[in-house]
Amino acid sequence: MTMQGWISADDSMAYSYIRCDREQLFLLPLSMLDWLDEGHLAWFVIDAVELIDTTCFHEVHPKDSQGGRPAYDPEMMVALLLYAYCIGMRSSRQIEQSCRSDLAFRVICANEVPDHTTIARFRADNESAIASVFIEVLRLCDAAGLASLGTIAIDGTKIGSDAALDANHGSSWIRAEIESILADASDTDATEDAQGTLFDSILAAPLRRREGRLGRLRAALAKVEEAERAASETEAQRVRHAQAEAEAGHRPKGGLPKDPHRAAVRAELDLAATKVQADRHPERDDLARQVESAQSRLERATEATSSAGPATPAKIVANVTDPESAIMKAAQGWVQGYNVQAGVNEHQVVISYAATTDHNDVGQLLPMIGATQRCAATAGIQAKIGLVLADAGYWSEDNATNPGPDRLIATTKDWKQRKAARALGQTTGPAPDEASTLEAMEHRLRTPEGTVAYATRSHTVESVFGNAKENHGFRRFMRRGLVAAESETALIFATHNLMKIFHHNPSAVFAAS
Repeated sequence: MTMQGWISADDSMAYSYIRCDREQLFLLPLSMLDWLDEGHLAWFVIDAVELIDTTCFHEVHPKDSQGGRPAYDPEMMVALLLYAYCIGMRSSRQIEQSCRSDLAFRVICANEVPDHTTIARFRADNESAIASVFIEVLRLCDAAGLASLGTIAIDGTKIGSDAALDANHGSSWIRAEIESILADASDTDATEDAQGTLFDSILAAPLRRREGRLGRLRAALAKVEEAERAASETEAQRVRHAQAEAEAGHRPKGGLPKDPHRAAVRAELDLAATKVQADRHPERDDLARQVESAQSRLERATEATSSAGPATPAKIVANVTDPESAIMKAAQGWVQGYNVQAGVNEHQVVISYAATTDHNDVGQLLPMIGATQRCAATAGIQAKIGLVLADAGYWSEDNATNPGPDRLIATTKDWKQRKAARALGQTTGPAPDEASTLEAMEHRLRTPEGTVAYATRSHTVESVFGNAKENHGFRRFMRRGLVAAESETALIFATHNLMKIFHHNPSAVFAAS
């Protein structure tokens, strides 16, 4: 018997398969309830949207609106966006395609297919409403028992904007580009007048693109000019101060070290130099020269690092694609974007968030503590913040001593802190009365309680950023501008919190409601 005969459909020993008949007609009407399992994420998102207040989304569509195509149901659009972001899909074109081919998206949209332009416009037109969704989801987290405030870890990460680094230009380049666009517009007006038409449809699209670019160029120019004025005023103040010091007969002060570690090192060097000077021996001349050289290098390094901000280009520039974004230093290099901050509790639930153009974290700690308190109060969370954790990027004496919740702030990088703890050993009890703010914080960090508490920081807040970047592709904003960045940050963290509820105990939320 041949192999063909062995597997032939007519053979009594042929394989038995489930029949694949694509022309089979359904005998009963279809029900979307049968398309997805009861515990599917799409059903959870739909149920969650029913529990949140979506009034602000309806305000965009007046009830007495006449004419035009009806808008899609805002609850459906909110559920669509939330589900898409939950699975890491942020492109409006990909979302539209999924509404055609993915059962979960088809269930959410009730078999409708919103156009990608509609999806993008809904996201853009409801920036403030999306921020309210974050608070509403935080209420659900509280109902699920996930919104505790005992320990809050605060950290930041750099997220790229929809703009390239090489789109940064100075004022002279921007002015030349503006003049070029205005000249093109003048030529276009002359062409239209010659043709005897008010507006030629062929020229309409290029003109609209130029008008949008002209607006961004003017915004970039305003930003550059403001920065140049500020730099000029700062330099003028520095010169006036130096002149006043010179007239008073004072020695001009150099860049004094603001960092406590630099101050401590300098104090040690000064002490060593004093000892050498007091007990001068020929064999110590070399040591004295080394001390003086070290002091000189320290002063130069201090002046370089305590001046304005990071080592960004000296030339004042602005990004002509997204003028509100800034050049920021990230782990992998320079990023054109925003500094995204988050306050996260021990359940890895995001309690507060912010997007800022400030590249430095040190100025964000106190605002984030305030934002955490406000978001919690708005969401109806009655608890108070117990302890705030922050890494060395937030260290300053003001951040450590300002009134508010108790806080542990690293005074140096984590690996240096662990190395110091191994070398110096643990401490117990309160810090000595004569200890400085820096020494008192380091004392607390080396106590058993402080060591255990601070160790929770990394896997609390850093894992949230890691999940957003690696698993959900949140490395670049979809839209331009600080307001748009804040809105998408709210959407990212709202869906992060939704997933926490989904994996923790979703039934508790619906039971409480």
